[in-house]
Amino acid sequence: MPRPGLNPSWIVVAAGVSASLHVGKLPPAVPVLQQELGISLVQAGFLLSTVQVAGMALGLVVGLGADKWGLRRSMLTGLALMALSSLVGAAATGFAWLLALRVLEGLGFLLVAMPAPGLIRRNVNAAELSGRMGWWGSYMPIGSAIGLLLGPWVLQATSWQAWWIALGCSSLLAFIAVWRMVPADAARISASATPAVADSGSNGWRPRLALTLRSPGPWLVSLAFMLYSGQWMGVVGFLPTMYAQAGLSAKLAGMLTAVVAAANMVGNIASGKLMQRGWSPRRCLQIGYVAMGLCALLAYVQFGDQPLAPLWLRFVAVVLFSAAGGLIPATLFTSAMHLAPSPGTVSTTVGFMQQWSCVGQFAGPPLVAAVATAMGGWQFTWLVTGSMCAGGWLLALGIDRCWHRLQR
Repeated sequence: MPRPGLNPSWIVVAAGVSASLHVGKLPPAVPVLQQELGISLVQAGFLLSTVQVAGMALGLVVGLGADKWGLRRSMLTGLALMALSSLVGAAATGFAWLLALRVLEGLGFLLVAMPAPGLIRRNVNAAELSGRMGWWGSYMPIGSAIGLLLGPWVLQATSWQAWWIALGCSSLLAFIAVWRMVPADAARISASATPAVADSGSNGWRPRLALTLRSPGPWLVSLAFMLYSGQWMGVVGFLPTMYAQAGLSAKLAGMLTAVVAAANMVGNIASGKLMQRGWSPRRCLQIGYVAMGLCALLAYVQFGDQPLAPLWLRFVAVVLFSAAGGLIPATLFTSAMHLAPSPGTVSTTVGFMQQWSCVGQFAGPPLVAAVATAMGGWQFTWLVTGSMCAGGWLLALGIDRCWHRLQR
């Protein structure tokens, strides 16, 4: 049973938000880094994509390690890495130094994100799991929105070095909170582990890897996450550019993009509540994918040279696109808890899911950009998102079948 007082799962969610701030700290700082350190636009692109590349390359490996080393221990290591990288990064004088530290931040981010769902499950009652996973699913949009909102103000008032130091200190505070308030791995396992958990923890990485890759559940949730993250990043990542083309100021474009990112947490939290009330994963996922497809259609389709809707309505459509899409990640995190092939492969499954999510985040924006370039505008973006939504809708059927098969 969870201990009285503040449930440790809330500390885990807060640690995730702290980690996501490091992902979102760079976009507002790119112009300043270009001016002060002479970083080119291409080099800035590498700095932006390093976390995704780290996830693509190491997501499954880090997930395997988290299951073996201990969930809390992995999270503490990740927070320490992110704090150290950000604090040292404030003294960087060039691109190579920043890139090397960004790689360490990417590894730290994975070490925080991979064990978090397992830690949450360990510290909440089964009836509360879906609701808490809804909050966990919102850690990235919360951090992105905070970074997009606060970053420009901090950078304007102080410097990019102060921004790096502030976020390094936030990770240090998260480290202290996890260390003091989240139960230690060994104590928790000895107190509450079942034989199945103990057995799975003693297995080597090869049996756990083989078991994960042989099971359909991890593949279904991972590919579904890829199709979600690819279209979300493909749309939201280019919003500042599209708003600038529409004649909006940089600050207003950043604020509107932050609103869109923050809207995603609404769907995440709603998903947890709906699943607590008996909604099936298939229902949440399919509603999310269909709503994203329809909202993207309203936001981007044109008749001739004229958009279907005025700018304000297209902005509302993108906000709804992000909010409805939030139903998907929280549902997939909850599904991963149930579809992991054993209790000892939960972090491995989440790592596999994160790996495919990073593939989507890495490939989605170039795909949208390629279509926009080929068609001479953004009006066919909805074809990219619509195709991804159709694939996600079908994957939701497979997730539903696996879910019911395991409940028999």
